Amino acid sequence: MKLAGRHAVITGGSQGFGYHIARHFLAEGASVLLAARTADTLAHAADALAAASKGNVHTCVCDVAIENDVDRLMSRAADLWRAPDILVNCAGVAGPRGPITAGTWNEWKDAIAINLHGTVYPSVVCAELMKANGGGKIINISGGGATKPLPHLSAYAASKAGMVRFTETLAMELKEDRIDVNAVAPGVLATRIMDNFLEVSDQLGKSYEAEAERQRRDSLPAFDLASRLCVYLASPESDGITGRLISAQWDPWESLHEHREDLDTTDIYTLRRIIPAERGKTWGEREV
Repeated sequence: MKLAGRHAVITGGSQGFGYHIARHFLAEGASVLLAARTADTLAHAADALAAASKGNVHTCVCDVAIENDVDRLMSRAADLWRAPDILVNCAGVAGPRGPITAGTWNEWKDAIAINLHGTVYPSVVCAELMKANGGGKIINISGGGATKPLPHLSAYAASKAGMVRFTETLAMELKEDRIDVNAVAPGVLATRIMDNFLEVSDQLGKSYEAEAERQRRDSLPAFDLASRLCVYLASPESDGITGRLISAQWDPWESLHEHREDLDTTDIYTLRRIIPAERGKTWGEREV
């Protein structure tokens, strides 16, 4: 079992992708502490997971945008295990749909608070516990919004891009503490966020609509693939792989540990600015 004896905090763990991650972690021997804002949904998820896995499932009602809630969540984790071995930041929202000029500023700020601040602050508090415990794994759930513009989903796109750059930066700061920090792009998943995205599907293109339709027919394979990537990043097999944005659908992540040297010495799977020469253009170099 790849996560035997390990302890994981999973935000947004009561439904959607967070729930599937918890299910896979339990199947691989981990104990989990689920965090979500709604007590009833959280309790129902915990009961279902415990019944299916016979594993150790704990819960804590927590709004990741509220610092006191996050402090309480990490105190609960410390009481249970001294320190988590794994933190998965999965709580997230689509944010307002439509042009940013449409008067949705308060919704925009709320989305940044949940998606970005709600990743940064839990990571900071958890990292202090992990340092004292000799290391750990932090996994941030990003997505396509980090790597390309998403018209009419500006808060989501901005928050996810910020999350990935935070992931890269925190990974550098925590490398000597043996804490690996990575981001996961799970692909299109049949969640509430997908339903929100469909409200502006005309802006996202036909490929998104086609994938969403496929997900409606059978979403389990996509959930399983992305969840298995999270298991991999949470396991000792991926030790030393850090500061990367990894796609569940498109990257050969099962064998990334065979390419640690390439990952350590290049900017593969990171966010970078493209210059003209990288697109075969001869202009763009400033004359000195």
